[in-house]
Amino acid sequence: MTDYSRYRHLLFERKPHGVLLITINRPEVYNATNARLHWELSRIWLDVGDDQETLVAVITGAGEAFSAGGDLDNTLARGKDVVKYAQVMKEAGDIVYNIANLDKPVVSAINGVAVGAGLAVALMADISIISETARFTDGHTRLGVVAGDHSCMIWPLLTSFAKAKYYLLTADFLDGKEAERIGLVSLCVPKEQVLPKALDVAEKLARGPQLAVRWTKRALNNWLRLAGPAFDNSLALEMLSFLADDMPEGVKAIREKRRPEFPSARVKLGLPPDET
Repeated sequence: MTDYSRYRHLLFERKPHGVLLITINRPEVYNATNARLHWELSRIWLDVGDDQETLVAVITGAGEAFSAGGDLDNTLARGKDVVKYAQVMKEAGDIVYNIANLDKPVVSAINGVAVGAGLAVALMADISIISETARFTDGHTRLGVVAGDHSCMIWPLLTSFAKAKYYLLTADFLDGKEAERIGLVSLCVPKEQVLPKALDVAEKLARGPQLAVRWTKRALNNWLRLAGPAFDNSLALEMLSFLADDMPEGVKAIREKRRPEFPSARVKLGLPPDET
């Protein structure tokens, strides 16, 4: 049996019929991803793949949130350290690709707010079940960085190209009902039904024909693999934009609950260089 004891911010509960419930557990900060949790979310899918006792994984958040995005202190602490951003970039890629390449189905129970790396997990899941009252946003441009965690890969596939552009460029929030209406999630249900419904779906998958279920996922996810170059490019540009001056202002504005004044909005980009 796979040993999950090294995980500090993920809880594990074995359910009947080979269903593994994984709970993101930093409720005091709405399950925001610090450096350790970010690594754990990138690595857990490899262990689930090796776990012979698990047929289907369900992931949710402790308390009122699924995951409120990246820890802002941790973001600022990286400064302009390229080596640290290279590690973040690898882990962000692993979160996406390790879920996509895992043969076993993943079901997300989106019980509350979901942003950033947490939203990547929620929407990269094969089946996503969201609360009617849950709100989420990709949120990257709100912070002053490129939408790179997952969204340029999967949002245009889940919804329309026009809707993906609107929500990724504006970083506007959606609620569960609107997310279901435009196809970003599989199902929207009342809040108290989110986890029970996710577990019901997971049990149905676990009791089904495993080769058929897993190979259907593998075949369908070739659509994601075709979008891999777009994702890789967005991820690299995200890391580059973390090094610009807009990000600290974005963080400050979020903390002060005000409209940001991004430095790049005050300069004329794209002009030819001064020949002098």
